[in-house]
Amino acid sequence: MDQQVQFRHQPRVLAIVLAGGAGGLLGVLTDHRAKPAMPLGGSFRLIDIPLSNLHHSGISDVWIMEQYQPKTINDHLRNGRPWDLDRTRGGLLVLPPFSGHEGEGFAEGNADGLLRQSAFIRDFAPDLVLVLSSDHLYRLDYRDVVDTHLRAGASLTMVTVDFDGDASQHGVVSVDDDGSVTDFAYKPEDPRTSIVAAEIFLYSTAALLDALDHLSGKNDGLGDYGHHLVPHFVEQHAVVEHRLQGYWRDLGTPANYLRAHLDLVEGKGLDLGAADWPILTEPPQVVPAFVGDRAVIVTSLISPGAAVHGTVRRSVIGSGASVAAGAVVEDSVLLGGVRVEEGAVVKWAIVDSDAVVSGERIGAGPDTPAVVDRHGTTSD
Repeated sequence: MDQQVQFRHQPRVLAIVLAGGAGGLLGVLTDHRAKPAMPLGGSFRLIDIPLSNLHHSGISDVWIMEQYQPKTINDHLRNGRPWDLDRTRGGLLVLPPFSGHEGEGFAEGNADGLLRQSAFIRDFAPDLVLVLSSDHLYRLDYRDVVDTHLRAGASLTMVTVDFDGDASQHGVVSVDDDGSVTDFAYKPEDPRTSIVAAEIFLYSTAALLDALDHLSGKNDGLGDYGHHLVPHFVEQHAVVEHRLQGYWRDLGTPANYLRAHLDLVEGKGLDLGAADWPILTEPPQVVPAFVGDRAVIVTSLISPGAAVHGTVRRSVIGSGASVAAGAVVEDSVLLGGVRVEEGAVVKWAIVDSDAVVSGERIGAGPDTPAVVDRHGTTSD
């Protein structure tokens, strides 16, 4: 194992939340918003998950790395107030692309984004750097990851899950019985194991900065974490896993996004309102939900400001959305402000904000949902 700095104090952790990607796999849902700003569970946003986990973990130095559609994220962040990050010292710092300095310009992947911020990380001088994606649904006390990292004397600790889906869409990890990572393959065609990286990485700062300096001359750039950065650590440093027990899902595709919401509805997913670990967000300033006298609602989440007069089964109805009498919504997600008109049928679908739906919008099933854009046009 690498020689690990022995801290005489609680290590200072800098959290960097990666919120810059375009989210292209979500298609029209991210044409006009950043993926971290995607609604979740009717009342939340995807970025609320890492920010809430950080709050409950007592980590208050948080940087948000932005690039694509940043206003859609900033409108929600509100200077970090919902997560107690609006502080005089520490707290929330937004990192947009910049010019006129080393590291300027747009990043080509999340590892390249870290390289562009490396001078600022060096100046801030944390002991550890916690790098988080903002499109996954899970609950985790990051202090447990820090404990794993320090006990192992590691340079990198990656959070992993034993995944029951298609591992080829993720970074695939091989581990020894002691938790040491022995192999890492980024989105391999033929995964060797079902253990995947949950895109939660804790680096010792010195090792991270040295690696970024070493890799900075790559002709093809650093790209995403799995292209060069994590393979370099696995080859050259002590890397261990911290296995995440419990629910975890990547919400980066329409199928995963719908499946996660159906899990919430069915009680199989994360408890967003758990008394000991609630998801925090900016509360909407809207009236309570309204349910008409002929409405039929079965096993669904109805957000504040929504109005239901028709039939809703196993679905999530976003804030300000409405389902008219004679309309049917099943196994679907309606984002904020959607209007489903009388006689319309929505099934196995995700309907984008403010769309007006008439007629049928029916997907082939939970793995191939129909996606309806803001103009009411359906793709699948």
